[in-house]
Amino acid sequence: MSYYKVLGFEKEPFSTSPDPNYFYLSREHEQALTNTLIELRLRRGLSVVLGDIGTGKTTLSRKLIQELKARSDVIFHIILDPTFEDEHVFLRSLAQNFDIPFNGSSQMAPLDIRDALERFLFQKGVTENKAVVLIIDEAQKLSDRSLEVLRVLLNYETNEYKLLQLVLLGQTELHEKIINIPNFFDRISFKYMLNPFSLQETEEMINFRIRKAGYKAKMHLFLKDAIGEIHQATQGYPRRITMLCHKALKQLVMRNKSVVSAGVIEDIVQNEMRAGWHRKDPLLLKSSY
Repeated sequence: MSYYKVLGFEKEPFSTSPDPNYFYLSREHEQALTNTLIELRLRRGLSVVLGDIGTGKTTLSRKLIQELKARSDVIFHIILDPTFEDEHVFLRSLAQNFDIPFNGSSQMAPLDIRDALERFLFQKGVTENKAVVLIIDEAQKLSDRSLEVLRVLLNYETNEYKLLQLVLLGQTELHEKIINIPNFFDRISFKYMLNPFSLQETEEMINFRIRKAGYKAKMHLFLKDAIGEIHQATQGYPRRITMLCHKALKQLVMRNKSVVSAGVIEDIVQNEMRAGWHRKDPLLLKSSY
């Protein structure tokens, strides 16, 4: 029997997989998601969401995809690793992922592929009245040449809207990269910075995932003092919260306990510190850009 079933769960509550059904929408995540969806609906072009490692960008992208799947007027594709050898490889990848026919020739020039992409965007965006959405996760990996390709594609537009809707989700290094490209940076219609959770949001996230996993007992599984320790140890980063809570639940089973106390969390953190596994990073400043 799985450890979580011993504790009364139907599913694992603290998996680190980016399951949108287990995505706790903090105020900032909800603002980022809602505003991005508005930008896509209005076909404004470029949205950029930044955040440090572990702030929930990838799961946010999956939540965005979940929302787009429910719409029949959207064609979308997501790139998980935008590391491309050169402009030609990037363009071919875009054409292939959107099922754009371009004679299948590996010798086809980048200009010809761009022309094929433009015809595709016009056909879908104008003739069929559909929004074509490209989501790029880990966007800080985009090269300058790839950013230039995207800039050119964002030039394709009607008098009313952009033909390509682009959503970039990346670590904070992406800001340093694109702010030095004015003709790309100036095209951003919506930009947002995700920050770590507050203490209250940490508690809400933990309780949300517990309920989502089917926990029905009336007693609190995580005591208040434990949540305080979790927030201090993880500094509010969602991924770290998830991993620490997972370890805490395993400790309950191994110790034959029924609730997570501050002592349980302290033991886990101290053991990791002694083993050299615990890291402490300064909190991101609560600011946008």
